[in-house]
Amino acid sequence: MICGVAAASLLASTPVVSQAGDLKLRFEYAGAAEEPSALVVNKDVEFCGKHQIFNERLLVNKENKGIKDVVVYVYTGRGGSKLDDVPAKNNTHELENNACRFEPHIVICQTGDTLKVTNPDAVGHNANLPFFKNPAQNFLIPPGQEKSVVLEDTEPAPIPVECNIHPWMRAYVVVLEHPYVAKSDENGDLVIKDLPEGEELTFRVFHEAGKIDDVTIDGKAEKWSRSRFEVTIEPGVNDLGTVVVPADALSAE
Repeated sequence: MICGVAAASLLASTPVVSQAGDLKLRFEYAGAAEEPSALVVNKDVEFCGKHQIFNERLLVNKENKGIKDVVVYVYTGRGGSKLDDVPAKNNTHELENNACRFEPHIVICQTGDTLKVTNPDAVGHNANLPFFKNPAQNFLIPPGQEKSVVLEDTEPAPIPVECNIHPWMRAYVVVLEHPYVAKSDENGDLVIKDLPEGEELTFRVFHEAGKIDDVTIDGKAEKWSRSRFEVTIEPGVNDLGTVVVPADALSAE
């Protein structure tokens, strides 16, 4: 039997185990789901012209109007959330120059990670990475070769990646100091895993086709000022529901 003093001492010395929660959202387009347009291939036509290359700026699922490649992350800039330091994972993420397009369209990284840009194509490419806080990069990648960049600092926004040889090629690299980020899949769904619970966190939304700020959730109009919203994270799944984005908020051109 443990006496009262000993029990109190034991409870005081027992570490408090913090719990985590997941944030779940689905993004839906309010307008008509149009087929992505074919892009004009006017460089290295003999090779690149063999591939069907489409505009990936706004991809909407024709079956359920889900919006692909919406990025949501915990915002830690001015007026944003304060997070405990998260150890670097030192992962490597591959960005391919494949069939004269970048794959994947959006690469999500944490500081300390490495971005490996590869070129399995039969023609040369280059990767122009206009970083703000990491050293800007603009390098050639001959066929069958690769280049690597260590991402030592965060970036204030998703960074566009372009191939100056083939101007239709574009992707984005997201570099954060934490792992609390996700991008929507082909159905518009995303889940941010293992968020610290019990705090109101500020999230920022990015989509290359325009601003997502005036939205409708469960039939109720909401204003996400500067594309940000707040959620107090509870243990388990925090399901925000379906976020309907007005058609005039996003443009494929």
